[in-house]
Amino acid sequence: MSLDFSDFRIPGPVSQELFQQEARYMAPGLQSIGLFSRIVVKRAEGVWVEDVDGNRYIDFTAGIGVGSLGHAHPHYVEVLCDQIARANFGSFSSENRVEFLRLLSSITPQGLDAVQMYSGGAEAVEAALRLAKSVTHKYEFCAFWGGFHGKTGGVLGLLGDTSFKVGLGPVMPGVYLPGPYAYCYRCSLGLTYPECGFGCLELFREAIRRQTCQNIAAILVEPIQGTAGNVVPPAGFIRAVSELAREFDALLIADEMITGFGRTGRMWGVERDGIIPDVMTLGKGIGSGFPLSVIVSSMEMASAKPFGNPSGSSSSYGGNPMAAAAGRAVIEVILRENLVENARRVGALMKERLLGLKEESPHVGDVRGEGLMIGIELVEDKRTRQPLAKEKTMRLFHECLDRGLISMCYTHNIRINPPLVINEDEATEGCEILKDALKSIE
Repeated sequence: MSLDFSDFRIPGPVSQELFQQEARYMAPGLQSIGLFSRIVVKRAEGVWVEDVDGNRYIDFTAGIGVGSLGHAHPHYVEVLCDQIARANFGSFSSENRVEFLRLLSSITPQGLDAVQMYSGGAEAVEAALRLAKSVTHKYEFCAFWGGFHGKTGGVLGLLGDTSFKVGLGPVMPGVYLPGPYAYCYRCSLGLTYPECGFGCLELFREAIRRQTCQNIAAILVEPIQGTAGNVVPPAGFIRAVSELAREFDALLIADEMITGFGRTGRMWGVERDGIIPDVMTLGKGIGSGFPLSVIVSSMEMASAKPFGNPSGSSSSYGGNPMAAAAGRAVIEVILRENLVENARRVGALMKERLLGLKEESPHVGDVRGEGLMIGIELVEDKRTRQPLAKEKTMRLFHECLDRGLISMCYTHNIRINPPLVINEDEATEGCEILKDALKSIE
């Protein structure tokens, strides 16, 4: 999309110049938020970001859910600086890795005590698929419409968003998208919950019977769908998915890349339905900016061959001392500063304020969320629920920037995922900016 910045104060002249210099060498395909904003960051602290032109912003994105501790948290900086001065690569053990694994195992659901470390989300999800094959000796996988699990070849077929895979086929065989997620605001079946009794899962079940070879190794699900718009399913849905996996003698893989580590006001997204999956994939906020992801399962499952063979589940960067230091620092801060409770409390405050927009704005069709994972759906008309036009959402994005808010409001599904360290005053100020920006496009 070609953008005209003449109506806006942001980006400033220095950011514009540096962005243009970088664009001579940077290949297309950057994350939308960086591409559309064109700001160049000079420094950042907590939830505040300052660009090279001296403009300051409240960050409602946390690097798309990555920065759980915000920017430059003192303990995080201290631990990583200490580690890089001693050793910064290699698969050998380190004091930080021992402590990171101990801390992580102390907070994972009961029985999930075996950890393997990677450097990115898709890498961890692909590892989880290999683990499932090793445990079950099966070869088929199922996921949901709207789901997002990475963009590498092994998981591309499990993406429920076609925009990421059009033109990139064929995908890996044995992967299926049998049916929709419980996206009740836009039910693909035209049903109404709870009268439907999770009709989407009935379709999912029937599609497995008709489309697959009945050789399902695992069902992959997000406790809350992030990329789809922070879509929160009704209570009980994830438990029903777990039961469906058991019905087909398959593992349940919970993709907690976004929902994990306190984001939803609970340590793990699956806690909302009180279930324990067979495997969890974790990332993003676990490293608070340092590339780190993990899978957790039981030691029995993780020992299955060939996954459990020497080098069978390893990664060149997985478990390096810097990643271990980052993970250790993140968990220590989350526990010491009670950030899970902060996410629940501040998230509830934000959601309450944003729910008022449903009455005040003609464009706010739905507000949903758990903790600091909030979604706002923008529409042209509340009756038809037609998504708000792209040119309007892009204008909203720049109106927010001009007022000092970095937000993912460049599509009709706004995703609000601020750092877990955000306080009530910062959250309130950001919500007021969003409210004013919405009024400017009405």
